[in-house]
Amino acid sequence: MDFIQELTWRGMVHTVMPGTDEQLKKEMTTAYLGIDPTADSLHIGHLCGVMMLRHFQRCGHKPLALVGGATGMIGDPSGKSAERNLLDEETLRHNQEAIKQQLAKFLDFESDAPNRAELVNNYDWTKDVTFLDFAREIGKHITVNYMMAKDSVQKRLNGEARDGLSFTEFTYQLLQGFDYYTLYKDRNCRLQLGGSDQWGNITTGTELIRRKLGGEAYALTCPLITKADGGKFGKTESGNIWLDPARTSPYRFYQFWLNVSDSDAEKYLKIFTSLTKEEIEALAAEHAADPGRRPMQKRLAKELTIMVHSEKDYEAAVEASAILFSNQAAEALRNLDERTLLDVFEGVPTFQISRSELEAGIPALDLLAVKSGVFPSKGEARKMVQAGAVSVNKEKLTDPAATIDASSLLGGKYIHIQKGKKNHFLLIAE
Repeated sequence: MDFIQELTWRGMVHTVMPGTDEQLKKEMTTAYLGIDPTADSLHIGHLCGVMMLRHFQRCGHKPLALVGGATGMIGDPSGKSAERNLLDEETLRHNQEAIKQQLAKFLDFESDAPNRAELVNNYDWTKDVTFLDFAREIGKHITVNYMMAKDSVQKRLNGEARDGLSFTEFTYQLLQGFDYYTLYKDRNCRLQLGGSDQWGNITTGTELIRRKLGGEAYALTCPLITKADGGKFGKTESGNIWLDPARTSPYRFYQFWLNVSDSDAEKYLKIFTSLTKEEIEALAAEHAADPGRRPMQKRLAKELTIMVHSEKDYEAAVEASAILFSNQAAEALRNLDERTLLDVFEGVPTFQISRSELEAGIPALDLLAVKSGVFPSKGEARKMVQAGAVSVNKEKLTDPAATIDASSLLGGKYIHIQKGKKNHFLLIAE
């Protein structure tokens, strides 16, 4: 496979430095991509870069994932309006290990292939460099005029940040250039990959290599991913969509991809999966023939949930997704863990009920209309039960005189009530 051709048809190329294609065709090439280690999980905003590394390795080249332990202690001004919090070494090391485990699902770190992936941390080659050494050996090769011309610096200086640009952040591009210089010198790394907002930082590295070593180094960036409506990709009302299941459940992760718009689905299939051009074109044709079945979104959600989590998590997410719309989901509902159950019923009305009263047993009509507000009156509750329009934990309630007790609790805490086809409620026993 040709790396640049592969990325081009996927819509993953923003800018390529002249000579990059020739370098990749000449020999197996080492490239690196920097990853911010300020959290102990990647989120889907990192995925485009990770997929670039994945395609790079599939094309026979060697990927390096650089965890920015040193640069993470400073903060990159690119695309930011405020300086980030600085982290200590212990936190950064923990985050590095967590990130490597996630990257291992996308990249081959373990084989003895010459192009196996490696994880590096720029803290390791930066921590012992003194300020005087850095100023003399690196700083003198890049002029302030050159640094000031960068877009990331200009935007911060021209009023986009309340507090201007600190000297610490101003030096960021030199530190990133030092990374590229070090990897070029020690690991023969000839290419840096990144998002389009990183172009200025990356080219500082290629310039440093040229001026200090007389070497040729290259750069390739991907566009920043956006939604069709212009909104920021990956951001939801509840924040980032994380790859760590403890931060974002597999069910919520699956739902995010399942609910992308038709216009975004085909683009995301190209960027975030390894499906071939022919497979994606076939899915697009199938979708055009029957958009209501949403084949592109379903395949997108399947590919990513399996890749990031597992096939078992994918199957559980599909089963959980059907619970709201299926009348045959009683067993599936009982098998949900608490986190997924709360995700499935996020936003539905909830009512607190007494655990001690429930343990003694509460008449169903009292539970529905007195102990909770599912129905405004016992008379209306009785009428709906007699019409077969009320379910408790996805099992139809047929007897208005029935009693409901603690044996109905899901996970020892919840009872799901459904009124009609679309009205869901969650009773919480306290």
